[in-house]
Amino acid sequence: MPDVVIAFFALGLAAGLLKSDLKVPDPVYQTLSILLMLILGLKGGQALHGKFEIAMLSTLVPIMGLGVLIPMLCYPMLRRLVRLTVDDAASVAAHYGSVSAGTFAIVLTMVEKTGVLLTPETTLYLVILELPAIVLMLWLHRRLTGTKSGHGIMQEALTSRGVMLLGGGVLIGYLYGPVGLAPLQPVLLDGFKTMLAVFLLEMGLCTAKVCVPLPWHHWRLMVFAAVAPFALAWLGIGTALALDLPQGSALVLAALAASASYIAAPAAVQASIPGANIGLAMLAALGITFPINILIGLPTFEKWVQMVY
Repeated sequence: MPDVVIAFFALGLAAGLLKSDLKVPDPVYQTLSILLMLILGLKGGQALHGKFEIAMLSTLVPIMGLGVLIPMLCYPMLRRLVRLTVDDAASVAAHYGSVSAGTFAIVLTMVEKTGVLLTPETTLYLVILELPAIVLMLWLHRRLTGTKSGHGIMQEALTSRGVMLLGGGVLIGYLYGPVGLAPLQPVLLDGFKTMLAVFLLEMGLCTAKVCVPLPWHHWRLMVFAAVAPFALAWLGIGTALALDLPQGSALVLAALAASASYIAAPAAVQASIPGANIGLAMLAALGITFPINILIGLPTFEKWVQMVY
C-alpha cells in the first residue's frame, strides 16, 4: 500500500473529477503551504544542528548545478518539440528546473519510514534547488526578448515566500536544534503528516480543476509533462552516484529532479514574464507531473535506486 497521505490526494482528485462541492478554504490552504515549508526548513536545520561542515559544500554545489542543467535541457525541447512560444517555454522550463515542496515532503516521509540512510544535508536539497532555474530562465527570457522583465530577479527570488520560509526555517532549526525546538514538537513538527494530508487533499482538487476538460490541443505539452519526470529522475540518480550519496539521499534527489514547482515558480514567472500563460505551466506541473510522480513515479524511482545501489 502507498503511504496514507497519497490516499488523501486520490480522494481530492476523485472529488474534483466527480464535481463534488468539497473544498479546502483558501485561507486554510495558504496557512498549510506556509506551515509545510516552514516545517521542512526546521527539519532540515534540525538535522544539520551540530553536524554542518564546510566539506558538505562539495556535495551541495554540484546538486545546485542540477537547477541550472535541467531548465537548459528543457527549454530547447519545449521550443522545438512542444512548439511553445519563447515566453511559455521559459516559463515551463523554470517550473521544471525548480522543485516541488509537496513531492519533497512525500519522498522524505517515504525515506524516513523505510529507514534508509540520509545524509544530514539532504534536507537542504529543496532549498538550493528552489532558485537557480527560476533566476536562469527569467534572465534568459530577458536576453532573448530584449525586455527588462528580469529587473530585480535575484532580489525577488531571494525574498520570495518559499525561500524566506525554507531558509529561515533551516537557520532557526540549525541554531536551536532538537532541544530548542522541543516546545514546537507536539503541535508543529509532529503534526507535519496531518498537515501534508490536508494539503494533498487540496492538491487533488486543484489537479482535477486544471485537467477538466483536458486541452487536447496542447497534447505535446501533456506528453512532455508525462515523460519528463522519468528522464529527469535519472539525472538525479546519476548525480547521486557521481557524488557517492547514500541510498535515501539518492531517492530524494531523484524525486526532486523529476518534480516541477507549482508554488514558487508561478509567482515569480507571473511577475516577470507577463506574456507567459501560467495555466499551461500549471497544467503540466500540477495537472500531470505531480500526480504521475506521487502515484507512479516515486515507487518507480525507489526501485531504480535500489537497482543501482
